[in-house]
Amino acid sequence: MIGLSAMIGAGLFSALTPAAAAAGSWLLVSLFIAAALAYANARSTAQLAARYPTSGGTYAYGREVLGPWPGFIAGWGFVVGKTASAAAMALTFATYVAPEAWVKPVAVAAVALLVCVNYVGISRTAAAAKIIVAAVLGLLAVVLIVISVDGQGMRESGPGMDPGVVGILQGAGLLFFAFAGYARLATLGEEVRDPQRTIPRAIGLSLGLVVVLYAVVAVVMLNALGVEGIAAHDKPLAIALGQSWAVPLVQIAASLASLGALLALIAGIGRTAMAMAREHDLPHTLATIHPRFSTPHRAELVVGMVVVVLIVFFDLRTAIGFSSFGVLTYYLIANLAAVRQPADARLSPRWVGIAGAVGCTVLVATLPLTAVVVGLVMFAVGICYRLMRLSVAKRGQHGGNASRKM
Repeated sequence: MIGLSAMIGAGLFSALTPAAAAAGSWLLVSLFIAAALAYANARSTAQLAARYPTSGGTYAYGREVLGPWPGFIAGWGFVVGKTASAAAMALTFATYVAPEAWVKPVAVAAVALLVCVNYVGISRTAAAAKIIVAAVLGLLAVVLIVISVDGQGMRESGPGMDPGVVGILQGAGLLFFAFAGYARLATLGEEVRDPQRTIPRAIGLSLGLVVVLYAVVAVVMLNALGVEGIAAHDKPLAIALGQSWAVPLVQIAASLASLGALLALIAGIGRTAMAMAREHDLPHTLATIHPRFSTPHRAELVVGMVVVVLIVFFDLRTAIGFSSFGVLTYYLIANLAAVRQPADARLSPRWVGIAGAVGCTVLVATLPLTAVVVGLVMFAVGICYRLMRLSVAKRGQHGGNASRKM
């Protein structure tokens, strides 16, 4: 349910528009490429999660299999990219439920509320995710039926959008953002029963269900609006309904889905930050576990505060591209780690991990230029931070050795 809430909220109401603008009439091909890459990444992630059932996801796996630096790159990419994505989800929710003047205050309130939910334990997070997913799927089913039977949206026609291979791959990279929710599942290894069995099953089931759901939504929207209509509107589902009585259902579904994504994002970011803090790759105080709720409460509070700050600066389309850059880098490390695992630890052939690593590299290179530049800058900041920390630790060690000699 946590994986479903993350993927449904991220993609159905935000990723189709920029992907359609990039891929044009090849939107469904981009969707297929994104789903295939997500499957390869999911298999690698499940394989690693079964072997290393610890909080932190690929940050922890990268450190175990590839070394501290690859692990840090993975963890930094996840924390930075998903923090920006969390801000975008909060703004999406507020846009649907509040007047324009109140969008940012409502977004901040949503972040505060869901930080509190995560603070009191993963069982509460999962329970809230179940309610949100059930409500969104029910509302979405009604909306899709209404669009198919009595849709009043204007199908926009044009000369046909054929962006070529680069546009198709860019569309796949943007849609990959929508499938990345299963990463949150791999960060919860210390908080579920039988993680070696539970996490791989949860990843496979949630990804499979979401791929089917996205394909259905994409086909219905293409029939109702055409690719030009999807690309032209930030809220294509609502546009497809026209003046129908079902428009409020889209607003409710979108707001709930955004809350579900935000809930899962805060859970995953907080636990990855905790794992990084344990290794001093982030301030060590963030590694503290609540004595009653067994949650990384300090990390989650800090994540919430950073998301609130980012709400002021980020818009949804920029956040999607930036998040895709960070998450594709994260999964590149996951695939490389899975390839390095011994044969007796593998759930999939080695070629699956190789294909996933190649796919991540290709899609990163074809993302919008702004997303690539901002992503490279943020990774440079993270690398500089770690280099300074290691330098300070080394000087402290040398100082201690000199004192002992005296």
